[in-house]
Amino acid sequence: QLVESGGGSVQAGGSLRLSCAASGEVASNYATGWFRQAPGREREFVAAIRWRGSPKYHANSVRGRFTISKDSAKNTVYLHMNSLKPEDTAVYYCAADFTGTGSYDSRDYTNWGQGTQVTVSA
Repeated sequence: QLVESGGGSVQAGGSLRLSCAASGEVASNYATGWFRQAPGREREFVAAIRWRGSPKYHANSVRGRFTISKDSAKNTVYLHMNSLKPEDTAVYYCAADFTGTGSYDSRDYTNWGQGTQVTVSA
């Protein structure tokens, strides 16, 4: 089970840090991905990180503004979001990719969290 936290409401240009923590029986050797879904839109890839913390992958739309990282001791993956824009408004989800590759395709992921809302106002 993956649990997201850290969402909230910020103004454009602001920052947030999302957390994705593994709870319960903890598996290993999976990549963790962040996806987001805005109202009326399909779920889209944001970032992914492999089990050992690298390599990392970021969508073009967030590269240079968002950074994915991992604290292996806490088995927690973070999404550091800077220079937020109104178009970043969405529910953000984390999930596990047991292929281990950090896929861009949401169909490769399981153990989805419940999501955390991020709202960016102009």
